[in-house]
Formats: sequence, C-alpha cells, structure tokens
Amino acid sequence: MIASLLRTIPQVSTREHNEQKFPNWENLMAGRRRYWLEVLGRHGWKARYVKEVDAMEVTVRFYQEIYNEQGTLVEVHEKYPINHGHQQVEP
Repeated sequence: MIASLLRTIPQVSTREHNEQKFPNWENLMAGRRRYWLEVLGRHGWKARYVKEVDAMEVTVRFYQEIYNEQGTLVEVHEKYPINHGHQQVEP
C-alpha cells in the first residue's frame, strides 16, 4: 500500500483519486489541500503519510511523520520534492 502511494508522487492526480487513497484531508488557502493516511506500527507507534497538493491537485510536498506510543511527534521524513531523510523532532 505504501509503495503505491510513493509511485503516485510525481504524477498529476485527480481529487477523486487522492480522496480514495487518503481517507483524511483538509482544505488549505489558495485551493490547496493536505491529505493524510495513518498506519499503526507493531509497537504502538504510528506513521502518518502526508501529501500536499496545489489547486490543480499537483503534488507539492510529501512527507512522513512518526509518532511514539504517547502520540508525540518524534520524526519527520520529507520525501518530496527533496528527500531529506529522517529528521528528529526536538521536544
């Protein structure tokens, strides 16, 4: 499932397609949207995959957020437009 999300990043998606792949979204300023999908890990941690698109549904940013068992954000992995690798979040 995650691999299929990553394959869609450089492509132009439709709003309907994004709404099918990402069960959560919010409207942002200037017609932009933020979509996200949450995946539970085996040890109580959670990964949130976030895709931000412009008004034409073209991906402008894709990143992964990692939350610990208390629900605290501990890492962010920016994947698109530039892969910055995992970055620790300071408390």
